[in-house]
Amino acid sequence: MEKPLLPRESGQFIAEQSRDVFVEDEGVQKVAEMLYGLQHSDELTASGWKKANPLAPAPTSDQALNWVFVVDTMNFSFWPEEETQQCEVTYKGTTYTGYMTLCAAITRAMEEGVPITDPKYFSQMNVEELGRVLRSDNETPMPMLRERHQVLTEGGRVLLEHGGSFRSFISQAGNDAQKMVELIVQKIPSYRDEATYEGKRISFYKRAQILVADYWGLMAARGQGDIINMDWLTMFADYRVPQALVYLGALRYSDTLMQALTNGELLSSGDRREVEIRGCSIWCVELIKDRLHKLVQERDGQPCSVNSVIIDFYLWPYAKQHHKEMAHIPIHHTRCIYY
Repeated sequence: MEKPLLPRESGQFIAEQSRDVFVEDEGVQKVAEMLYGLQHSDELTASGWKKANPLAPAPTSDQALNWVFVVDTMNFSFWPEEETQQCEVTYKGTTYTGYMTLCAAITRAMEEGVPITDPKYFSQMNVEELGRVLRSDNETPMPMLRERHQVLTEGGRVLLEHGGSFRSFISQAGNDAQKMVELIVQKIPSYRDEATYEGKRISFYKRAQILVADYWGLMAARGQGDIINMDWLTMFADYRVPQALVYLGALRYSDTLMQALTNGELLSSGDRREVEIRGCSIWCVELIKDRLHKLVQERDGQPCSVNSVIIDFYLWPYAKQHHKEMAHIPIHHTRCIYY
């Protein structure tokens, strides 16, 4: 079977063929200008991201690396069937929704003495045990419990085959971000985020890239963040960042796609329109990054170190913070294990 195009090449190929999602040049320029104005702030650094998740354990322990592996392996599909029926997890007096429910649930389990970050434990835990760890405060459970159980136990078994920790597993790729993504995708089936588009195999590798980016963030917090090839990573193609890109005018959906999403139509994983939303988001962020680098070079006469990961780290919380202003732009909904 042919190897799929890598995420960046996939994004470009999809954007060139796309029928329902379009990258808008004016919007790309506008977002690049916006980021140019922020380039000296903490918001456009890896350290800006590190502050964004207060629920992670202190970065000094290898337990923190296993925590990141557990969370990123189950990091998919948090959107509720009904907006009024959000899964909620309260930890230390704060109630969380969405992705943060997972972080809160894993940290809560650790405090309760569940060895949830130990691959020996989570590779063999049963569905009921995971259900207790991920329990909600209300009637709405976290979606896709069986799928989460399947991918977590599978991931745990892979870690046990490679030294028994995420650190020992990922160290086989040296300190090269590209080799890390390739290793994760090769060894752990649930991270193989691939599809077929216009007869070509393509890839997004959203969770694999996030896992490497989170590893980078943790190691940087330890003063050991000298991971090469971070520029190889793209943005993480999900359902939140595309909404921000449409809101900012850098992406445009066709009227028919807008109508389908407004009507609440579910897109299956691999649906042409779903692939176009994700692929065009990747290519859009690549163009924003290139334009930003050009602005910094032309205006300041120096190179720019902002990569696609950092742009994603900025756009994701931006979408959360501005969700009321963006409410008129529908988010695409796809139930799958990839995002």
